[in-house]
Amino acid sequence: MSFLTKILEFFFGKKEPAPAPDPQPATPMDSITEPAQITANRVLLIIYDPVMDSSTGQKLSEQQGWRRPADLVTGFSADVLQTSHGMARYEIVERVEVDEFPVKVDGFRYTPSSYLNVLRGASPPHTPYEVDYYAILKDFDILKRVEDNTIDEVWVFAFPHAGFYESIMAGPDAFWCNAPPLKNTSQSKRRFVIMGFSYERAVGEMLEAFTHRVESIMVKTFAQTRGNANFWERFTRYDQKNPGQAEIGSVHFAPNSERDYDWGNPRSVPSNCYDWLNFPNFEGDVRQVNASEWGNGDIRLHHQWWMKHIPHVAGRINGIHNNWWQYIMDPDRVSD
Repeated sequence: MSFLTKILEFFFGKKEPAPAPDPQPATPMDSITEPAQITANRVLLIIYDPVMDSSTGQKLSEQQGWRRPADLVTGFSADVLQTSHGMARYEIVERVEVDEFPVKVDGFRYTPSSYLNVLRGASPPHTPYEVDYYAILKDFDILKRVEDNTIDEVWVFAFPHAGFYESIMAGPDAFWCNAPPLKNTSQSKRRFVIMGFSYERAVGEMLEAFTHRVESIMVKTFAQTRGNANFWERFTRYDQKNPGQAEIGSVHFAPNSERDYDWGNPRSVPSNCYDWLNFPNFEGDVRQVNASEWGNGDIRLHHQWWMKHIPHVAGRINGIHNNWWQYIMDPDRVSD
């Protein structure tokens, strides 16, 4: 130690070393061989199908002639398996049928007569509209079951005006998933998704809910990636927004769509949608395409087509898996 240093320390005190910076998570190394992992999610299936006539036991779905949840689950699960090229799989580990109306956030619960008045247009839907998710989490001990790794996500089937979002995320650092995240749910120790389906609708609408979940999760996955390295932004390009540079499009906008839900547009536009089947080794395959490629306006066929183009292969680029299904099925893999 120099004489000058000793003098300075005598008058001003010894300078403490600066604290070490907090360790930053290492960015995973890029790879062309890292295997694409299959994700198999265990599902708690909750079906709200209220009894409408106590004398006969007739339930809402039967009274209205709506669809059987079992058939919808079978069709939807098969579509996800097929369009993910086997990378995403679902197993129903428990099915619970609830024969009453779910409670709303303000404690209100429909009765058979009050609900039928809404359904027939004689009364407006109750406001606030949203269901009480926290009551459901408590009733079915969902946070603990996710923490214990007995379930990975929840599917809820209900009816028009029940108040469920198409999807919503819970768990530590949950993020937007087509709905605001459920706060104060970190007990689960990992993120998970609650899907909201309706047995008044069909499999196509289930895919609509699911693909919006895909959009939210992939936006978050690529949130720190810029320019052409943001493959998600490239994937969702459509001609109206990016003239002459259409790729796969978004859920609501096919490559040639001119407005929301315009999946039946016969107009031809150039698109490299076929080239996405070569991801990540693009070959410049640009073709003229129109609605005949994705079902001429059929919601289920369009969403199947869209999902089939989601990357599902081995490797990692810029720290992100080339198998996007690993994030779609398990949002806990998404970096903050």
